[in-house]
Amino acid sequence: MRFVDEAIIQVEAGNGGNGCMSFRREKFIPFGGPDGGDGGRGGSILMEADPDANTLVDYRYTRKFNAERGRGGRGANCSGKSGSDIILKVPVGTTVVDEDTNEVLGDLVEPYQQLLVAKGGHGGLGNIHFKSSTNRSPQKTTSGHAGEARKLRLELKVLADVGLLGLPNAGKSTFIRAVSAAKPKVADYPFTTLVPNLGVVDVDRHRSFVMADIPGLIEGASEGAGLGIRFLKHLARTRFLLHIVDIAPVDGSDPVENVQAIALELKRFSPALAALPRWLVLNKIDLVMPEECEALCQDIIERLDWQGPVFQTSGLTREGSMLVCYKLMEAIEAQRALEAENPEVAEAEAEKRRHLEAEARHQIQNLRAQQQALYRAKKEQSLLGDDDDDDWDDGDDGEMEVIYQR
Repeated sequence: MRFVDEAIIQVEAGNGGNGCMSFRREKFIPFGGPDGGDGGRGGSILMEADPDANTLVDYRYTRKFNAERGRGGRGANCSGKSGSDIILKVPVGTTVVDEDTNEVLGDLVEPYQQLLVAKGGHGGLGNIHFKSSTNRSPQKTTSGHAGEARKLRLELKVLADVGLLGLPNAGKSTFIRAVSAAKPKVADYPFTTLVPNLGVVDVDRHRSFVMADIPGLIEGASEGAGLGIRFLKHLARTRFLLHIVDIAPVDGSDPVENVQAIALELKRFSPALAALPRWLVLNKIDLVMPEECEALCQDIIERLDWQGPVFQTSGLTREGSMLVCYKLMEAIEAQRALEAENPEVAEAEAEKRRHLEAEARHQIQNLRAQQQALYRAKKEQSLLGDDDDDDWDDGDDGEMEVIYQR
């Protein structure tokens, strides 16, 4: 199945039916009076969070949705039939944004949660509503109201408590395989992970949290290098970030410089995301001699002047991995308890996440606009031919085709 985390669709609710102009015609009743019924209500369009869905790929092929219009009213004071509603299924974690106004219409974060995105028009009035003592045979009716029409952008962001961050081949996928049942692809080359992967970490009975592994970042990602920054938005709902660092890179690079490069890209993408609690995980300690490992890790910590939690792990041998999970579980439970006890803290946390998501959305839109402008400029200069597969082509805006691994 292809993983698509953004889609643009058009929805149009049904128009209301027109009111009817009719008069009662019955034997032995010469002056029956008006009896025109009202028009039916137009069908509405709703979004529903489906726990069985995990991608927006269905909206790549079908992008226009029109609800049924209401039927017109009839005589004998009969109202017209209302149009049927349309319910569009989307994955849990989908944000619905009005493409024209950039207004966030809603966030579907609970299974089977529904959101009205286009309301059907009201039916028109029949002439029975316009009778009076001075107008016993009204010739007036009203037309049905038009249904709402919107151009929507659907944004899917995974729901996770902890997000893994780091360079390609830092060992993020190996780490999530070690602590959960997730089985992302692992290989000895960069960019093995192409899409976000989720894993449920069971720490103890009835104690668990969700961990998200996103594709690796490289220097210049905020300007579109590598896989760019489009997948960083999936960290917007997390509570903690685990910065996975390879202490013995095969390319001979400096782990300290690698940490600083990722931190800089994170800050460029979203200062609010960079402000989330970030824990340092010094990974692949199995590649270093035991007598050298402690000194190497201490040197990295001192050169970074790291003040937060630090762990030494090996995703391959699972050494130290569960200790990280236990500490994370304690921190997550403490934060949840604090939010449950203090509504002000919970509201502040919710506001911080809304700000983070808005910041991430704005950054991605700016990068997409820059890429599209560059593409059009090169095309005008005849330096770039037609390329239907270009990620930033206007005809395929907001979509990315990769194989979904879960």
